[in-house]
Amino acid sequence: MLFPEITLNCGGRLLSLENPLVMGILNLTPDSFYDGGKFKRESDILHQVEKMLLEGATIIDVGGMSSRPGAKLTDPAEELNRIRKPIQLILKKFPDTVLSVDTIHSKVAREMVLEGASIINDISAGKYDPKMYQTIAELGVPYILMHMKGNPEDMQHQPTYEEVTLEILDFFIRQVGKLRAVGVKDIILDPGFGFGKSLDQNYHLLNNLHTFKILDCPLMTGLSRKSMIYKYLGTGPAEALNGTTALHMIALQQGAGILRVHDVKPAMETIKLFLKLKNI
Repeated sequence: MLFPEITLNCGGRLLSLENPLVMGILNLTPDSFYDGGKFKRESDILHQVEKMLLEGATIIDVGGMSSRPGAKLTDPAEELNRIRKPIQLILKKFPDTVLSVDTIHSKVAREMVLEGASIINDISAGKYDPKMYQTIAELGVPYILMHMKGNPEDMQHQPTYEEVTLEILDFFIRQVGKLRAVGVKDIILDPGFGFGKSLDQNYHLLNNLHTFKILDCPLMTGLSRKSMIYKYLGTGPAEALNGTTALHMIALQQGAGILRVHDVKPAMETIKLFLKLKNI
């Protein structure tokens, strides 16, 4: 068992982290690095969600703002315009779906939880909205706390660290303390692969992911088709599935409890093989 005593309270539904889970990505932005603009029509959105659920995704993460390197931040109104109707459609068609909303705005978080979303995934860790932590506490939903150095517009401009793993651990200790102080109960840690880290820093971080287990919070990794894979291999995002799968196994061995992915079936197969190795 990875986290035998940890569950996430998602709108009254308890998700067990006894075994690793898969979070399927649904990008509703025109400019995401891999699948931007792919899901515009209602039928395409519903088909993709159904596919991910059938393949084994426990959580669907809906995003209305691209966080690729160089991307500009969106305002709450634009983000809500992109994701409100799709979230309504998804929950009407698949009412038992656990939906996560990828947002840096407390207004978006509040309105989408009222629509039925039950997890907030914040790449900024509350940096861009001082109301975010208190809002999460009031909503009583799990919060994904991600580390990012800088912002999407400048985060890959020569990021520097004394020691990347220890600096992120210090960051998590501070922010978890702040979240606990306002009453947030369920906190998921995401070290933010590709968010203000060089290629070597990303791999150093992955190799030391187990360090964050001392905080007794579940770990989520977002490695899927990222540049740390395809740039090193000399390919592109479309050719990065094999590398993604390889790194997913490493992440699981290092203690990851949630894999955030574009490709659910390969991730589920990786988890199945990981559990076989663990339980042999």
